[in-house]
Amino acid sequence: MSKGRVIFHVDMNSFYASVEIADRPELKGKPVAIAGAPEKRKGIIVTSSYEARAKGVKTTMPLWKAYELCPNLIALQPNFEKYREASSKIFSILYEVSPIVQPVSIDEGYLDVTDHDFGMNGIELAEWLQKKIYDELNLPCSIGIAPNKFLAKMASDMKKPMGITVLRKREIEQKLWVLPIGEMYGVGERTEEKLQKLGIKTIGDLANHDVVALKQLLGINGERLHVRANGHDNRPVDPDAIYEFKSIGNSRTLPHDTTDQLEIDSLLDQLADKVSARLRYKDVVSENIQIMIRYHDRKTVTRSRQLRDFVEKKDEVFMNAKMLFDEHWNGEPIRLLGITAQDLVPKHELSKQLNLFTYQEEAEKEKLYQTVEDMKEKYGDDVFIQPKERTRPNLSTSFQKDFLNDFKNEKRD
Repeated sequence: MSKGRVIFHVDMNSFYASVEIADRPELKGKPVAIAGAPEKRKGIIVTSSYEARAKGVKTTMPLWKAYELCPNLIALQPNFEKYREASSKIFSILYEVSPIVQPVSIDEGYLDVTDHDFGMNGIELAEWLQKKIYDELNLPCSIGIAPNKFLAKMASDMKKPMGITVLRKREIEQKLWVLPIGEMYGVGERTEEKLQKLGIKTIGDLANHDVVALKQLLGINGERLHVRANGHDNRPVDPDAIYEFKSIGNSRTLPHDTTDQLEIDSLLDQLADKVSARLRYKDVVSENIQIMIRYHDRKTVTRSRQLRDFVEKKDEVFMNAKMLFDEHWNGEPIRLLGITAQDLVPKHELSKQLNLFTYQEEAEKEKLYQTVEDMKEKYGDDVFIQPKERTRPNLSTSFQKDFLNDFKNEKRD
């Protein structure tokens, strides 16, 4: 009989704020928020302490509104170098427990401790780990313990801060199914709205709903969520997943060599759309755009542009790719075109400050982009392509994907 898996999900509590408080003990117990341009009372909240959250302060909230809710809020400029350093120390501790560690972001990760040999059971090991992180770094964390990654993730959210929660499959009806559907990992606001219209109010409602109806509503994601809600998740804790991508790209081979500017622009537009969609799916932004041009004689040229601002939207990707193409195309017939977004940064590490003039504009654009992505997820990538275009051979390929930051480079060395 095979041994059941024991998976930890370690989630640091209010990570950025906690790092600042650990560095400045006089802030302990006070409402603290991390936000851009706090001296100008502009920008948005990146994260906040639990004392600030108790006053209604939330992530992505405009700073001026946070001050209205919590006049004594202490807003600090983010220091990402400091947060990366703290993250590196945290993961060093996790690797002391198990070699099977999968970082998910700067402040959370999975551990497979199934075969650990510490002379402790799972709960005792979690208590030891939590205490070690707090004693050495003065940083609080919550730990979920479960037989798979999804349940471990859900468990870590059940008690914060400094919580340890066990979630077994036999307990999902009592502990998981009773939760509102919006609290399920993988269910965003728009998906929640769609599920609510089907009468799905809780995770239990989702688990017991007709899977065919869910697939009709949400596409393949509907089936995936149904499986998760029933407590199933066979994904391994994969230490190599952190190296999954450092760039996101798409290329397409044309059915014939061309010098037609309209055809080339149309292809660049389609490639930019695909790259943008994948950036948004991976929740990252790029500060370097590269194009690939392969000519009729198979001569291949790649050129890139380091950007002054991070990009993720289709029009931003297209504009930069188009500028590169116009600058470097020699006028000869083209066989293949490609666009790659490089130097990726997770959004949660990026403090993109939206002032009062751009905040509403960004919010409105987000609605449109999400509507397009929802339709593509359900009906396929070619839902907006003209019928005549669907008959063209589409030999799309992804460039090598990888995501390496300072931590990953250290693990390689």
